[in-house]
Amino acid sequence: MNMLSRRRMAIALGLAGVLATGTAVTVALTGSDASQAATQSTAALQAISCSTATGGKPFYDGPSASKVYDARFSNSAAVPNLSTHTPQGIGTWWNWDGKKNLLLVAAYRTGSNSQIIGIDPATNKTVGVVAIAPTHGGGITTSNGWAFVQGGTNTIRKYRLSDLKAGLKKAGTPFVKAVGADRKVYGASFLTSYGGYVWSGKFNDKGRDKMYQYKINSNGSLTTINKAWEVPTKTQGLLVTGTHFVFSTSYGRTNRSNLYVVRRGQPDLDKAKLSCFRAPSMSEGITEYGGRAYLVFESGSHTYRSDPKTLNVITHLHKATISSLTGLA
Repeated sequence: MNMLSRRRMAIALGLAGVLATGTAVTVALTGSDASQAATQSTAALQAISCSTATGGKPFYDGPSASKVYDARFSNSAAVPNLSTHTPQGIGTWWNWDGKKNLLLVAAYRTGSNSQIIGIDPATNKTVGVVAIAPTHGGGITTSNGWAFVQGGTNTIRKYRLSDLKAGLKKAGTPFVKAVGADRKVYGASFLTSYGGYVWSGKFNDKGRDKMYQYKINSNGSLTTINKAWEVPTKTQGLLVTGTHFVFSTSYGRTNRSNLYVVRRGQPDLDKAKLSCFRAPSMSEGITEYGGRAYLVFESGSHTYRSDPKTLNVITHLHKATISSLTGLA
């Protein structure tokens, strides 16, 4: 099927989820598309109006996700190795080499080693790739001399940044080993860091779930802060600022994603000040660098891009200013 036909099919799929009124659809926090909201009774949850109004030609493949998204985001760096690996988590490494900074993308391939890909946000060029032991790679972040990466569903690995730096500077795809045993946590489907803490939580496609905060010690060990924060259903990625959480949620190649901007301070989503709007399908990790949010998608990988059911095939990172997002809530 050619791209035009695939696009027409995608548009038809997208329109099926929009109400006749056209500007917004009311959903519970239990779904990343209107059709998914029925997975849990809305009587027990406060509904939120996720902006779905579309219009104009989007800057990415497939139908527009929403005017809110299209007005804020734009293309950034191309994600490499999509013919072999599927990207999941994304994190930031400040001052990795002198004054230079990196975006780190974690990507998996079933039955093979996973990868950590270093992208220079100043040039959009890939500066190096290392192999790591197999993991889905749902989250990656750096802090206090360590890189933290999802190990299993409920574990976090740690890597010395000195080891990772040496690997990224070598030719080819050298293997980098984790340090010590994986740290067991409540959930590691997504993770990020902010202010000397790791934030890590569980993906749940049936309802809301939780994330926890962990203090990063000098040896890379993590001390649990005994307070759970509620997260939206189908959370795939998290960005933390001093005032807000930004959640990337998605599930399924035929469904649009949602981005939730949540004012920090209230762990109960029903009581928090927040905003929700549609994003292109199959959004994954999200990170902050230089006052911008960088969002990665898995839809451009070899696993999904040739499927005509994939609503939006996206091979680049998307970026938006942090202020344009936090200003929504």
